[in-house]
Amino acid sequence: VGRKQELGLLLESWERARDGAGQVVVVSGEAGIGKSRLVQMVKEYVAQDPEAWLTPCQCSPYHQHSALYPFVELLQTLSLRFEQTDTPQQKLGKVEGFMVQHGFPLAEKVPLLASLLSIPLDERYALLNLSPEQQKRQTLEMLVEVLLQRARQQPLLLVMEDLHWIDPSTLELLTLLIDQAPTAPLLALFTCRPDFTPPWDGRAQLAQVSLSRLSRRQVGELVVQMVHGKSLPAEVLQQVVDRTDGVPLFVEELTKMVLESGLLQEREDHYELTGPLPPLAIPATLHDSLMARLDRLAAVKEVAQLAATIGREFSYDLLRAVSTADEATLQAGLAHLVEAELLFQRGVPPQASYTFKHALIQDTAYQSLLKSRRQIYHQRIAQVLVERFPEVAEAQPELVAQHYSEAGLAAQAIPYWQRAGERAAQRSANLEAIGMLQRGLALLDKLPDTPERAAQELSIQLALTSALRITLGWATTEVEQGLSRVEVLCQQLGAREELFQALHGFYLVYLVRGDVRQAYELVQRLLTMAEELQQPTYLVVAHSAAGLTLRSLGRLGLAREHYDEATALYDINPHDIQVAYTGYNIGVAERAAAAHVVWQQGYPDQALRTAAEALEMAQALSHPFNQAVALTYIAMLHQWRGDTQAGWERVATAIELCTRYGFDYYLKWCHILQAWARAKIQPSSENVEELREYITAFQENRSGLRLPYYYSLLVERQGAAGDFEAGLNQVAAALAIGQQTGEVWWDAELHRLKGELLLASTGKESVVRFAGPGSRPIKIGARGLAAKRPPAWTRSKPTESGAQQGAAQACFEQAIAIARGQGARSLELRATTSLSRLWQQQGQCEAARQMLAEIYGWFTEGFDTADLQVAKELLEMLSS
Repeated sequence: VGRKQELGLLLESWERARDGAGQVVVVSGEAGIGKSRLVQMVKEYVAQDPEAWLTPCQCSPYHQHSALYPFVELLQTLSLRFEQTDTPQQKLGKVEGFMVQHGFPLAEKVPLLASLLSIPLDERYALLNLSPEQQKRQTLEMLVEVLLQRARQQPLLLVMEDLHWIDPSTLELLTLLIDQAPTAPLLALFTCRPDFTPPWDGRAQLAQVSLSRLSRRQVGELVVQMVHGKSLPAEVLQQVVDRTDGVPLFVEELTKMVLESGLLQEREDHYELTGPLPPLAIPATLHDSLMARLDRLAAVKEVAQLAATIGREFSYDLLRAVSTADEATLQAGLAHLVEAELLFQRGVPPQASYTFKHALIQDTAYQSLLKSRRQIYHQRIAQVLVERFPEVAEAQPELVAQHYSEAGLAAQAIPYWQRAGERAAQRSANLEAIGMLQRGLALLDKLPDTPERAAQELSIQLALTSALRITLGWATTEVEQGLSRVEVLCQQLGAREELFQALHGFYLVYLVRGDVRQAYELVQRLLTMAEELQQPTYLVVAHSAAGLTLRSLGRLGLAREHYDEATALYDINPHDIQVAYTGYNIGVAERAAAAHVVWQQGYPDQALRTAAEALEMAQALSHPFNQAVALTYIAMLHQWRGDTQAGWERVATAIELCTRYGFDYYLKWCHILQAWARAKIQPSSENVEELREYITAFQENRSGLRLPYYYSLLVERQGAAGDFEAGLNQVAAALAIGQQTGEVWWDAELHRLKGELLLASTGKESVVRFAGPGSRPIKIGARGLAAKRPPAWTRSKPTESGAQQGAAQACFEQAIAIARGQGARSLELRATTSLSRLWQQQGQCEAARQMLAEIYGWFTEGFDTADLQVAKELLEMLSS
């Protein structure tokens, strides 16, 4: 009733999908408004088509933290048809048959699906050698391919109800599916309440249907249908219309309640009141109406309450196991509830399963229980799951944890919340893991303060901090607070290895924020602890941390020594502890970061080889996060070498990985590098503004590492665009950040850029071509650089631009001094080239030649890089 327009739109969407133009429709509306009924009409229409597939899924409030719960249920019940009597080997056989049916390689895909369904593998299959991110991604892609294959074979209707209870992994899967839907004969039909906002705006194939309440006329029409055309007394009908306020479920339930109440007597073509209508005979709310119906079903009310405690969906086997009623009474009660249309039944006991007609009906039955009785039911359900359904407890520890929590048994619930969280994290379902681990931590407050409780909290806190770090990044307050608690617990328990992990986490918090002085204080503690622990892993971690921090402080020689020490100690092991608690392999990160130090020291070719080693290690580990790390470092190195095309290709691959696996921190870094390259190849104010926006986005969540360097990229592009004032302001801001945080490794280049901006603002700028495909003249000064000041008698006399030239010369000289002090030969070359060019313009060619020849002659490699080519070209000009 009242849904003709909405139903027409859905059926039209199905016909378009059937013709090969995939469609997505989201039906939104408040609880009880008729979303499920509208979807049921579409399902009945599609069911008449012998060529169509129907795939129904349901999200659940009990499983909001269970990764891919709707699809797991779909696979087990409809696709694989698991029976409760199936052995693990029989289930594995069904999985193999499913894979053969879809043309998937058994060795590769069976372990993925078996892991998702918690089915043990036999000796024929090797364990998955995948990172959690890879395993999750491949699992999602496999499930999407299954759905698309089915759609290609026969038009597919995929129904997913109650998205407001969806778990994050299922939402991610739907996003992947929607992006591929337009070319498949598929209608994805979703329902949700208004407080859920679909994350798919902007897709051409997406339509949204918002259901409104029924009009008074439509309410009357619905009541007439429910009483099979017989008329109700006017005052009864008026109260039904007034009190239900246009909510269809309320109309249905209130009408049924009135018919069951004894207030009416049925005649041939109408109903009449048996007496005066009592003032409060008709409930004013849907909840009151449902409660009234349950109260009149007193004989079976307890069955409904116990079933509601289990969940909206439940099996007869589980209900029978937790019920104290005899089997005949239980079956009679279930039959009564089905007859009253409070439950839907599928199958015949003992193989039957049941679903409450609506979540509001389940909630009403559940809320009608006294708290003490409710806790008894929850405890009984949890114990039965553990003792008689161990496969469910193993596959869904969060379900056991939920029931123990509601039973008020914190001590029993906490290990299951922890197990569920760790299990989710192992599958890279980090958002689900965070929710479950936080539930466990909240319950710990109810336990007495004992060493055992502290040890349990430490274990959960470590797992939670790891999941928070992956999803939010190291620099966030949440990660810092978690690490603070870990440190306290480690000190309390004397847990040295865990304390090392916590301190390394703190180091990364400060480093990512860009506070390298604070990070270096922690590095010194790490080095001391690593020597005491005498474990190679911790020594590699500590030396790598020292290398990165010292490099940021501009102490390149010491940084190189620590990196060399880490390389000597490192032994590739993808399951080593550094992967577990940092998310990346220290060996890969150490080699990638060391390459940057090697370039700064003046060895461009060695740097490229070192970076290539890092990428090879990452690829050998088959770990996408490590690959993203290596690719990002290499892209930045190509940028310094002047190979814009190679840098673009590397960063594009890194962006693809970061986007696919959600590596937000590295994605922001890559976007900055890509925006710089785009602004360089295609100069425009829009591209410069895009670069600025990406730098601003990087600073979200308090990220600050390499910020002076990122500012230098913006400065360079502002100068190329002729916006010298903005560039000078940006240089000042970058240098101020370095003074505040200690991150001074790029100061020499910032001073050089400032000098070039000063010269450019006087019209004395030079035009230099950068190496690499797609390079263009850039009016901001050379990418190369300089050395000694000429004697006073050779200096040019002041001119009208003499003050600016003098200031620029001072900048170049300061850049040279800083680079020499840091041992940064590549940056010294750039600054010397800039100063030499200025002296050339002032007529001091011989002094410029001698100065540039000295630094150029130091180099033994990298002669095909932009900086050395620019320096060589200038030397030839000075010599002639």
